[in-house]
Amino acid sequence: MKKLWLIFAQTTTAGLAIWFLVTLLKPSWLPRPTSEIVTLKEQSYPSSKAPIANSYRDGVKRAIPSVVNIYSSKVVRTPRHPLLDDPFFRRFFGERPEQNDSQQSSSLGSGVVVSPQGYIITNNHVVESADEIEVALADGRTTEGKVIGSDPETDLAVIKIDLPDIPSIQFGHPEQLQVGDVVLAIGNPFGVGQTVTMGIVSALGRSQLGINTFENFIQTDAAINPGNSGGALIDSTGNLIGINSAIYSKSGGSMGIGFAIPATTVRQVMEQLIQDGSVTRGWLGVEPQDMTPDIANSLKLNAGQQGVLVTGVVRDSPADSAGIKPGDVLTEIAGRKIQDSTEMLNVIASLPPNKIASLKIIRDKRLLSINVTIGKRPRIQAQ
Repeated sequence: MKKLWLIFAQTTTAGLAIWFLVTLLKPSWLPRPTSEIVTLKEQSYPSSKAPIANSYRDGVKRAIPSVVNIYSSKVVRTPRHPLLDDPFFRRFFGERPEQNDSQQSSSLGSGVVVSPQGYIITNNHVVESADEIEVALADGRTTEGKVIGSDPETDLAVIKIDLPDIPSIQFGHPEQLQVGDVVLAIGNPFGVGQTVTMGIVSALGRSQLGINTFENFIQTDAAINPGNSGGALIDSTGNLIGINSAIYSKSGGSMGIGFAIPATTVRQVMEQLIQDGSVTRGWLGVEPQDMTPDIANSLKLNAGQQGVLVTGVVRDSPADSAGIKPGDVLTEIAGRKIQDSTEMLNVIASLPPNKIASLKIIRDKRLLSINVTIGKRPRIQAQ
């Protein structure tokens, strides 16, 4: 029995020694535990250009090169301290060098290249206070911009740059938009760099917001923040349908209510600014007020009477010359029915100056027809 135990002990010792040597010198000879094989599934496309479901990358790719950043670059001169010119100071400390001027840049907003000739549309409030305008393209090029014309009443302005091979955007058809359509906003919010946000059309024809004189906004919930002003609102295929102009916000950031000027208005204003440097509109010279059931009752008219009440007439204006008086109810201009003051303003503005237009008014419960020679709307003076 003792002999068997000795043999067992020697065999075990020899085995452990061999295992130690193999582990130290040839660890690859030892058996390894098998690991579980993880299988992954990856979607494959026949080509790299295959579409991704619910992606708008093709439309963004078309539009994004034409959206630019607009900023102001000005030289800030540091005033020379009076002690530097004091003889006593200069005697002990010697001549001190002039302080260097510094150049500061601040982002103003965004713009959209609408023509290969270098015309850029943006908001008037983006450029109205800028002394020098710099334009940065999406491809990294920068150049000086020149204001061709501006229209404060629609908050639009046109800038011109001179560079070769400028990408321009394609205009869409905002008149075909419907509430619920997908739209994308492109701009430079807070100066962080070119950014794309997505939303839907929340409402159409928004007016009487007190933002501009002439309002016909596209409302969207696409995130629009400071710096997006003047940028592009595009449809899902990359066509321009509006210029982002304003937001409703209590905090200064996006709250899901943004407003864009329709591309149809942009085109009309842009063409006049490029051609004449300003926009010419018709003018009547009345102060209107929307009709309400209470106003209609006080005038002994039907509660649903359409039109606008003339509350004031500008002296020596076309309306004054035509005999329009406060208390008249204006119901029709040049054959177009008038429902409220916004529509009245837009209809008159669309008429060329010196055109004779027929107006229908209600005075003392009588329907009268008056001819008036449309005047030229005075230009708003900058405050």
